[in-house]
Amino acid sequence: MEAAAAAAAAPVRLWVRTEPFLVGVLPAPPPARLGPHYLRKMAVYTRLRAAEGCFPRLSWPRWRHIACGKLQLGRDLAWLYFELFQSLLRRDPPRRLEWAETEAGCVSADDLERERSKLSVDTLQFLLFLYIQQVNKVSLRRSLVGEEWPSPRTKSPSLSGKSASDNKNWNDQEHLAFVQSHLLDMLELLLEPEQLTASSHSTHSSLVSYEAVCALSFLIEGTVSKSRTVRPLHELALWQPCQEPNGYSKLSRAFSLAKLESWLRSCLITNPFGMSACLRAGKKLAWAQQVEGTTRRAKIACSTRGVPEESSMVIMSQVYKQTLAKSSDTLVGAHVRIHRCNESFVYLLSPLRSVTIEKCRSSTFVLGPVQASVHVHSCDTVRVIVICHRLILSSTTGCTFHLLTPTQPLILPGNQTVSFAPFHTHYPTLEDHMAQVGLATLPNHWDDPMLVCRESGDRSVFSLMPPSDFYTFVIPFEMEGDTTETPGGLPPAYQKALSQRERKVQIWQKTVKEAGLTKDQRKQFQMLVENKFYEWLVQTGNRLQLDSLVPPAVGSKQAAG
Repeated sequence: MEAAAAAAAAPVRLWVRTEPFLVGVLPAPPPARLGPHYLRKMAVYTRLRAAEGCFPRLSWPRWRHIACGKLQLGRDLAWLYFELFQSLLRRDPPRRLEWAETEAGCVSADDLERERSKLSVDTLQFLLFLYIQQVNKVSLRRSLVGEEWPSPRTKSPSLSGKSASDNKNWNDQEHLAFVQSHLLDMLELLLEPEQLTASSHSTHSSLVSYEAVCALSFLIEGTVSKSRTVRPLHELALWQPCQEPNGYSKLSRAFSLAKLESWLRSCLITNPFGMSACLRAGKKLAWAQQVEGTTRRAKIACSTRGVPEESSMVIMSQVYKQTLAKSSDTLVGAHVRIHRCNESFVYLLSPLRSVTIEKCRSSTFVLGPVQASVHVHSCDTVRVIVICHRLILSSTTGCTFHLLTPTQPLILPGNQTVSFAPFHTHYPTLEDHMAQVGLATLPNHWDDPMLVCRESGDRSVFSLMPPSDFYTFVIPFEMEGDTTETPGGLPPAYQKALSQRERKVQIWQKTVKEAGLTKDQRKQFQMLVENKFYEWLVQTGNRLQLDSLVPPAVGSKQAAG
C-alpha cells in the first residue's frame, strides 16, 4: 500500500510494457545457461570485445559464437532468440517485407548465413530480452541451474488475471512483480565491467549510463502524472523534477545506481493499459449471436479508447456453439486472447498483432494475418487457419494447423498428434491485410516445424496432412476487395489432389447427366443425395456452423465497428 501511494504521488508514473513479455518471451522455461549468472558473463564478454562486433551492437555471428560456444545452445535455438528479438522491434511492414524478399532469394544455407551475418541488435536491450525469458521458469524461488521444461498440461492464466500460473505472458501483474524482484540484477547487467566487484555485483557508488537507461526503455515506459502521453523511460528520467531523485548528473551523464533503483521502485505501478485494465474497465462487446438452447453467453471486451496502439487488446471467453465473425477497426493491430471456446467457429478477418488461443475444444479459428505470434495452448481438436509470423504450440492434442509462415512452427513439450497443412483459403481483403503487417508468401515454412525441448525430440508428435485428405476452405461471408485466390497458391502435391478430385466430380456429373433418368428417378436421386449430404453435415459438425450463420438484420456484409 505504501509503495502504491508513493507511486501515485510521484511526478511521473512508470509501468512495465506488456509487449516484450506477451510476444517476446517464449511460453516455456529457458535453458539454464540463459540464467543471470551466465548473462552477467555475457555482458562483460561483449563489452570487452566491442571492437569485434559485440558492443554497442551485437552481430549475429558474434551472438552465434556466444550462444553455441559459451552457453551451449543449439544453433537453431540461438537463431530463434535472435530473430524473435528482431521481429519484436521490427514492426514496420516495409522492412519486414524487405527481409522476406532477401530470405526467399537465398538458394543455399550458405547464402542465408551470409545475409544473416549482416544483422545486428542492440546489445544491452538484447541482454534484457534474454533476462526476461526467466519469467516462465518453473519457480521464481528455485535456482536457475538445472531447471527443467514444463510437463504437459501446464496451467494457463485465468481471464481474471489474478492466478499465478506457469504461463505468465499475458499477466501484467506478474510482469510488474518480476521486474520489481529482479530490478537490481537487470540494472547490474547494464553496468560497465569496472563498476562490478569480483563477485559480479555493484558497489554503492556505481553509475548507470544514460545509454543503459535508454536500453531499459525496452521494458519500462510511463507518463508525467495526469498526462495521457506515453513516453519512454529515458525521456522521463531526464525530466528536471526527476533528476535529483534518480541521481542524474549532467557532468557524468549518468545516474547513481542506488538512487535510480529507488526512484524506479517508487514510480512503478501496474500497467494501466494491460490485461487487468482491459478486463476491469474495457469496453464490453456483443459480437457473438446467442444460439437458441444455449445457456452460456460469450464474454468479449476490448481496450478503452486512447490506449497506445501497441497495447490494444481484445479478450474473449466462453464462446459456446456459436459462429463469431468480425472484420473491424477494433481488431486491427490488437493482441487477441481467446479462452475456453467450445464447438464454435471464429472468424477474425482483420490484420492482428498477436493471438493466444487457450483451453479451447472442437472449434475452428480463421484469423487475419498476424504480425507477431499465434500461441495455441492446452487445446483439443481445434483447427487454426492463419498466415502469421510465428506459430507456437504447447500442450495441444489432435489439433490441425493450415499455415503460411516465414518461420518454423515451434512445438513446445506436451503436444500430441499435431497435423500441419498448407494455408488453403482467402477473403477479398486478405492480401491488403498481409501488406499492412509485412507478411509475404515466401519464405513459407509451414511444413518444417522445430521441436523446442531438452530431449532429442520425438518427431512423431506431428505429421503433415496427406494430400488425399486435403480440401480448400471457403469463408462464407461477403466482403469487398481484390483477393480472389489463396495467396502463394498451393504446394504441387496438394494442388494435384484437388485437380484429381475435381475431375472425378466432373465425371460423376457427366455420368448422371447421360444416365437418362426419368423425372421421378431424378427426384428420388436428388433426395438420396440431399440425405447423404445432411448426414455428412451432422457427422462433421458443419451443420452447427450452417445453423449459426444467421445474417444480421441489415444484410450479410461485414461491418466495421
